Amino acid sequence: MKAAETLVATRTAGALTPALSANRVLRNTYWLLSLTLLASAGTAAAAAALQLPHPGILITLAGYFGLLFLTVRLRNSAWGLASVFALTGFMGYTLGPIVSHYLAMPNGHQVVMMAMGGTAAIFLGLSAYATASRRDFSFMGGFLMAGIIVAFLAGLGAIFFAVPALALTVSTAFVLLMAGLILYQTSQIIHGGETNYIMATVTLYVSIYNLFTSLLHLLGVFNSNE
Repeated sequence: MKAAETLVATRTAGALTPALSANRVLRNTYWLLSLTLLASAGTAAAAAALQLPHPGILITLAGYFGLLFLTVRLRNSAWGLASVFALTGFMGYTLGPIVSHYLAMPNGHQVVMMAMGGTAAIFLGLSAYATASRRDFSFMGGFLMAGIIVAFLAGLGAIFFAVPALALTVSTAFVLLMAGLILYQTSQIIHGGETNYIMATVTLYVSIYNLFTSLLHLLGVFNSNE
């Protein structure tokens, strides 16, 4: 009898371990994400207040991919945390001049607040849905990767060739892709597909950053057409 109870307890503990591990990764991810968003917002506010110029697309891409590569290499060490804050701080700096540009527009404060509110609502809503439903969205991985690559290249084309219609299309696509990426990444954490909270934080931060800037662009265009 005692042996049977021990066997049941062992099996139960074994079943609970992955769930407890996933919950710990999710909790650590949200804590780190909150801190990086605060740090990024502070950097953006400082850049906007000091009226610092935007570093340009080439420096932005070099800084982003360089710091992302560093974070991936350091993801299993304490230095990975420093790398995450360096990455998100740099991206916050690039965001400052962008926000300043929209604040200078007529109804600019309303546009920025609507973009922030929309970003928060989408992220919180999709995260809550993925967490509550516990659906597995891993099937979206290949589609999201292909879509992000295509949208990224199209976005570069819109910048270098100055095609407003293409830029608008890319922003719309990024809103949908980032919404899908939030569902995918949250699902990966819940189901044990992502066990490193540093990398999970980076993915969700990039989703929020791109979602916000895309909404900002779309709302800015609609505001200027009024």
